[in-house]
Amino acid sequence: MPVEAVVFDVGNVLYSWEPRFLYERLIDDESALAAFLRDVVTPEWHFQHDAGRPFAETSAELIARFPEHEALIAAWGPRFNESIGPAIPGMAELVAEIDAAGVPLYAITNFSGEFWKPFRAREAALFDRFRDVVVSGDERLLKPDPAIYALALERFGLKGPDAIFIDDRAENVAGAEAAGMRGHLFRDAATLRAELVALGLLA
Repeated sequence: MPVEAVVFDVGNVLYSWEPRFLYERLIDDESALAAFLRDVVTPEWHFQHDAGRPFAETSAELIARFPEHEALIAAWGPRFNESIGPAIPGMAELVAEIDAAGVPLYAITNFSGEFWKPFRAREAALFDRFRDVVVSGDERLLKPDPAIYALALERFGLKGPDAIFIDDRAENVAGAEAAGMRGHLFRDAATLRAELVALGLLA
C-alpha cells in the first residue's frame, strides 16, 4: 500500500530541544550548570510533564528537595519555550514542501500539554500546516506505548501502512513500525527528503 501521509515527532526532529538552552542564560558557572542539569532539572524529572503531570506539582516536589534552587526550578514552566531552539536546518522548508505537495501532515509528540499550548502559538506558521497533533501530556500516553500510536491513527483517520513516522529515537520508530507504520529514524532533512522522494510523496 502506498504511503499517503507524513507523521512527525517534534523535539529534535522539527526543533532542537535542550534544557541547557534555558539554564545557560541563568547559571554563569559551567560546573554549576552541569551539576544543576545532572542532579536537579533532569530529563527524568521533566518527562513527568510529558506524561501529563502538572508543573505545579512536579516543581513543588523538586523545590522541597532542592530549596536552594527554588527560583531556577520555578523558571522551567513559564520559560520552557527558551529550552526549545530554532527549527532543525532544512525542516521548516521541508514541511512547507510536503504541505504544498498536498500530503497530509500530522504529529505525535512527547510534550507537556501545558507547555505545548504556548509553543504551538509561537510556532503557528509551521503547525498551522498540520491537520492534527497528538500530545502525550494531554493524552497521558507516552511514546513508545502502543496505545499512543493506536490513538493517533484513529484520530488521524489512517491505517498504519498509510503513514510514515519520523522520530529521532529508535524505540519510538520501532513503536510506530509495530503499529504498522513505515518508520524513519531521523538524521537530517536531506536524508528524510530523499526517502519521501523515493516513496513518491515529493518530486
